[in-house]
Amino acid sequence: MFGFNKKRRTAAARHILVADEALCQELKDKIDAGADFAEVAKEHSTCPSSAKGGDLGTFRERAMVKEFNDVVFSAELHQVHGPVQTKFGYHLIEITKRSN
Repeated sequence: MFGFNKKRRTAAARHILVADEALCQELKDKIDAGADFAEVAKEHSTCPSSAKGGDLGTFRERAMVKEFNDVVFSAELHQVHGPVQTKFGYHLIEITKRSN
């Protein structure tokens, strides 16, 4: 009746988090040129997920900050998006799956 039981969509993604927009763009350019996303994440990301190649696993819609959520639940799958600025810094985001 009030939407409390409405199931939220889910997605799985991986990301790279850095403090600087220029570095974020530089890393995206490297990935676009063929560098491995997971290796770049392990080397450069400041998020604890870097140990897993940036893998965030599966999460529900609105579980992440708005700017991150907006990309994950609207952008194309299997492409690197960003730089995306949040209060945490600048992200490169790859959505690996999403429910409808």
